[in-house]
Amino acid sequence: MKYSETVKIGARSLWNRAKGWPVCVSFEVTHSCVADCVHCDKGGVKLETGLMSPADYRRYSAKLKPGLCQISGGEPLMRDDLEDIIRALKRPSGLPMVACVSNFWLMTEDRYLSLNKAGASLFSISLDFPDDRHDDFRRIPGLFAKMSRLVPHLVRTYGRENIVLNSALTRANFAEIPSLVAKAEEWGTQISFSAYSCMRTGDMSLCINSPDDLALLRRHMDYLKEHRRRSASLRNSDYVLDQTYRFFAEGGTDGCQAGRRFLVVRPDGLINACSMFPDMQYGSRREAVEGFKTTRDRCDQCYVSIRAGTERSLGGLVRENLGLVSRTPGFAKAWE
Repeated sequence: MKYSETVKIGARSLWNRAKGWPVCVSFEVTHSCVADCVHCDKGGVKLETGLMSPADYRRYSAKLKPGLCQISGGEPLMRDDLEDIIRALKRPSGLPMVACVSNFWLMTEDRYLSLNKAGASLFSISLDFPDDRHDDFRRIPGLFAKMSRLVPHLVRTYGRENIVLNSALTRANFAEIPSLVAKAEEWGTQISFSAYSCMRTGDMSLCINSPDDLALLRRHMDYLKEHRRRSASLRNSDYVLDQTYRFFAEGGTDGCQAGRRFLVVRPDGLINACSMFPDMQYGSRREAVEGFKTTRDRCDQCYVSIRAGTERSLGGLVRENLGLVSRTPGFAKAWE
């Protein structure tokens, strides 16, 4: 991400936050996926009709004016018109920053270059384990081997610094936190961590909640906070790391701002205030804010990355944007 783009994103995010508009919008461009992940409810290829067109995405971007958006699914690379969607989301200002969330199984070097040209700013790639166990968790044999070849090749060949890893922490993989960081550094990229929620699958066995597990998680979070002071490989702030631990330790995190700070636009154009409640569908952001209010006020059962990134206080958002700008490649050169 360029320094100038980071400044624009920060300014827009602060403006939207002050005005009560969504800071980030997640566009689920499909509910189909080539994976069938253990911790997710959207596995498998589905017959979908009534998908939004690029023109529909252009209207949503103009109406909601997010500084950031994530393109997700399902697996967004299943959309042959994904490049057209990205171009449609971009406004004359160059915003929003478009982050493509993918498992990378369908990614090729040519597709990566094509999506970059269309305007994708960031590729967030899921990584659950630092070895072949990732294949079992995602139920795609050979996925980790492909990532091991393709990710470092793209990073080193093109030097765009726009491929990052994300690991959803579960009881199955949280002990691997240091190894996951090491793998990101081996591949020449960055990594962030988010919290698993059982709301998608109902699988409580993946929750981190025993005293021994929580003690180890606390040690690993302290390791991450210390490590980020001497390495640029970690994208989480100290605040998000502490809140992630708190989510598991306390069995929830209140203060949800779904529909206000962030929302989800479904493939058919309807809105979910939160992706954990896919059946609660609305025709507009205003309807989502009002219709989801009671549910939002009593729900504390997730701390996914889009929530973690948008629910800081206004002062915290300012401080974190300043920190992000200072850690962005090109910042020092801009002030020489």
